[in-house]
Amino acid sequence: MAEPAQHPTIKERLKYFGPGTLIVIASFLVAFLFIKPAPPSSLVIGTGGPDGAYFHYGQKFAQILARDGIQLKVRSTGGSIDNLRLLESGEIDIAFMQGGVGSRAKTDNLISLGSLYYEPIWVFHRVDLDLSKGLKGLRIGMGGKGSATEILSTNVMNLVGITSEDADFVSVGGNDAVDMLIDGTIDFAFMVYGFEAPLIQKALRSDKILPHSTVRAEAFARRFRYWSIVSLPQGIVDFATDIPAKDITLLAPAAQLVAPSDFHPALIDLFIGAAEEIFSQGGVFEDPGEFPSLKLLDFNATSDIRRFYRSGPSFLRRYLPFWVANFIDRMKIMLVPLLAILFPFFKLMPPLYRWRVRSKIFRCYRELELLDPELHYEEIKGQVPEYLSRLDQLEEKVSKISVPLGFRESVYNLRIHIDMIRSRLMKTYGSEELGQEPG
Repeated sequence: MAEPAQHPTIKERLKYFGPGTLIVIASFLVAFLFIKPAPPSSLVIGTGGPDGAYFHYGQKFAQILARDGIQLKVRSTGGSIDNLRLLESGEIDIAFMQGGVGSRAKTDNLISLGSLYYEPIWVFHRVDLDLSKGLKGLRIGMGGKGSATEILSTNVMNLVGITSEDADFVSVGGNDAVDMLIDGTIDFAFMVYGFEAPLIQKALRSDKILPHSTVRAEAFARRFRYWSIVSLPQGIVDFATDIPAKDITLLAPAAQLVAPSDFHPALIDLFIGAAEEIFSQGGVFEDPGEFPSLKLLDFNATSDIRRFYRSGPSFLRRYLPFWVANFIDRMKIMLVPLLAILFPFFKLMPPLYRWRVRSKIFRCYRELELLDPELHYEEIKGQVPEYLSRLDQLEEKVSKISVPLGFRESVYNLRIHIDMIRSRLMKTYGSEELGQEPG
């Protein structure tokens, strides 16, 4: 008795679809060689000293990027000038930088991802200092040696006509400068920090020193185009004790994010998105939504950066996890050529598959044709038992043919035809016994 028809085995399915699958996989592998590489999963950001706002914000960036699987290592540095050197040497991947430092760059291969917030030029002096006599003969803290603050303060001093021969320029900055002001070691000091920096809060709340309100601020801002004029309102630090006791006018460059020009575009979106999360709410000097911004930049912004500020994150980035969106974005460049290759291939696959399946049945029909007594009577005359045996073998073979359900009808038709040929052979066998030709 013939066995029931079997379903295609996994091996047979692989025989049909394996070559096509391999071609698709090979196409994607070839495409993968030509797309831009994935962004690195680990980066180093240059900040500043642990007491400064850069270091504080660097940690915030690290927390936000960690949500997308990016490890951002926060590196404490000597400040903007040190960050510039580290970027140029490739020792860090991205950095905070004070406005105006770009003039010291030795390469054109740096870009600005945007300005982040106003970073005022704070000038503090001892409470008992009589400024009506001018700055000559004073001990002035100019910022750390080689720092951006030292460069800025030197420019200011040159502009107002004070040189190292007129005053004692001391290379000190940060917390050391604040402490020296408080204990009277120096009389006057320049600092460039954000309002939230702990040392600025310490200086503003000290009863030994006062912030200096910039005179001729408009003239300075016209001379240095990357400076803006901001105001620290009276009482903003502490309403109860009225700190500061009056409005303070300050000049302020903008802190900015700077990276190499080959910085991965996907990371650009990620960092600007993080900057929006941190700085878009505004602050003491900044209006909500004012930062991050493309104003007050030292370096050029690429088309990818400008596109983000104009349109926001890409459609994929809005709705998909970072790594998924990035993979699809990288692959889309090869999507058209891949479709050009795969579309005709997939159109060919169904008829090719049908032919492969039907060919099994067609081969059996060819064997069946050789056993048809109406076509080969003279050849099979006297050999009917042998042909009946061959027909049984063919039927057994057909019973083992494994085809999908959609092709099962053809198998049943083949088995009906086998029965029909068997009937003819039996009729032929009976005619031979009677010595007659089949009618």
